[in-house]
Amino acid sequence: MTVDTFKREIDEAVKNYDRYVVCLHKTPDEFETTLNSLMQKAIKAYEQRAAGMRHGIALDKDITVILSQSDELRPLCAIYFNLHSPYKKESLPKTVKPLVEKLPPGA
Repeated sequence: MTVDTFKREIDEAVKNYDRYVVCLHKTPDEFETTLNSLMQKAIKAYEQRAAGMRHGIALDKDITVILSQSDELRPLCAIYFNLHSPYKKESLPKTVKPLVEKLPPGA
């Protein structure tokens, strides 16, 4: 199994990245290079997975690649865009504790 095994999925992801995703730090060419590298890592993780495990996963800040065991010889391939916004509000300060609702005894 090689990166070329998943050429169709990679081409589709690159096309969608170029068309729909705005990324200020990765050009479409850099995205494709990164995707090929992540695909190699996912293949390695898939081939070296422990008994009972069904997936090989590789990711970076922008992309997640998952290879999943299937009934066929070729694993299923999923490529996800990890979307985020530079305008996202920061999380609460560490001094703020989450509100925990206490249930009455016996509930």
